[in-house]
Amino acid sequence: QYPRDKNYHVSHETIYKSLFIQTRGVLKKELLACLRSRRVMRRSRYSSLKRKGLGTIVGAIPISERPASIEDRAVPGHWEGDLIAGSNNTYIATLVERHSRYVMLAKVKDRRTDTVIAALIKHSQKLPTELYKSLTWDRGAELAGHKNFTLATDIDVFFCEPSSPWQRGSNENTNRLLLQNFPKGTDLSVHSQSKLSAVARQLNERPRKTLEYETPAERFSACVASTAYSGHREHLFRAIVNT
Repeated sequence: QYPRDKNYHVSHETIYKSLFIQTRGVLKKELLACLRSRRVMRRSRYSSLKRKGLGTIVGAIPISERPASIEDRAVPGHWEGDLIAGSNNTYIATLVERHSRYVMLAKVKDRRTDTVIAALIKHSQKLPTELYKSLTWDRGAELAGHKNFTLATDIDVFFCEPSSPWQRGSNENTNRLLLQNFPKGTDLSVHSQSKLSAVARQLNERPRKTLEYETPAERFSACVASTAYSGHREHLFRAIVNT
């Protein structure tokens, strides 16, 4: 509203400092109800709770070898993925396309690598090859079978450095948004694939500032239209958004 008046400019850090108790970095209790994540402490970007399976991925291609063409998000078809965990060892696989921020959610019954790989292969088959060229994941053991995924789909898999969630920033941000629908500590197995697709559709129809207030669905639809499948793009896009 006041782009030329610096007296009205406030950085995100100033907002954080006004909300957190400075001596402990703890959010004031009355504000917790306003957060999607319900996170009490403000954690460092270098902090991570994921330790299981780090460094055990055989043949992992590090993110440092990911082509530069993927980094600037100019080319569609490159995805980031992760698992969100609930109670009783229940999980949902989350996928975010880097160019459009388009979201897909996959129901998985456990985090065994065979289970997760099978779910990812199934979802990859719903997209034209032009729109699924690579996948970036963290070092979780659920993707130990990444070679089987690449063999079945011809999709390259790149792995982030340990304890570096910002290297899949779009996916991490989406996971935080999903906490509103799938709160921490709840049983995720009660949600059907139809429910997951409905939640993904809500996110995909939400305008994003980073997309100049386009929705991910609109941006992704444009990507579909530009592929070799444009002759039946409407049918293809409807099939994608309803899965």
